[in-house]
Amino acid sequence: MTFDLQAHDPGTKARAGRLTTAHGPIETPIFMPVGTAGTVKAVGQRELKQDVQAQIILGNTYHLYLRPGLDVLQAAGGLHKFNGWDRPILTDSGGYQVFSLSGTRKIKEEGVTFRSHIDGSKHLFSPEGVMDIQRRIGADIIMAFDECTPWPCEYDYARRSLDMTHRWLTRCIQRLDTTEPLYGYEQTLFPIVQGSTFKDLRRQSAEFVAEQGRAGNAIGGLSVGEPAELMYEMTELVCDILPPTSRATSWAWAPRPIFWRT
Repeated sequence: MTFDLQAHDPGTKARAGRLTTAHGPIETPIFMPVGTAGTVKAVGQRELKQDVQAQIILGNTYHLYLRPGLDVLQAAGGLHKFNGWDRPILTDSGGYQVFSLSGTRKIKEEGVTFRSHIDGSKHLFSPEGVMDIQRRIGADIIMAFDECTPWPCEYDYARRSLDMTHRWLTRCIQRLDTTEPLYGYEQTLFPIVQGSTFKDLRRQSAEFVAEQGRAGNAIGGLSVGEPAELMYEMTELVCDILPPTSRATSWAWAPRPIFWRT
């Protein structure tokens, strides 16, 4: 993946850029429709391209892992071949879905055990396993496995969660860098900044993520119930720390909406 900064507003921090992936370019900032289980609900491919003018869609690792399943996706040649979408795809790590399944999951250093919302079967998501799953799904841009903390949460919990998320990130990077893509094109890993709404934790996480030197970075754990003012404050703080040049970009994650800020 390459990133080119095309314009910058001298009066603000607004920027416009261009990401180039194996499945085409993405002009930022951009709205990214959610195709949770592999397709955007109630919107056909032609409408997505011509009317919505979507340049990228999102697939969800948790849902795709459970249904249609990895064997089906890999037999088709990856998610692009499975759903017929020939433009870029991003997959999240399933971390937010794990967060939302608080009643049926357990978080440990190894990873997260949870029960399927479909049939109650038990599964484990580890940093290594999530990298392997996203290899098999085949998205152009993939997310590191993290814990999305609730809001509000106590400082000590947010700190412990952040430390574990950073350890998980190290494991994600090691796994991805020692394996090969399955479908003949590069997949780009985005680490995720966490830290709830605590400035020192957000700053610490942004600095740790920036040190990894990956091609892109994500901002997670926002739009989970906190006031909009806090969301904007945390986003501004983090974006001032993450690398502003080279191939770096920021992906601000929220359950709704989803947008790019380069």
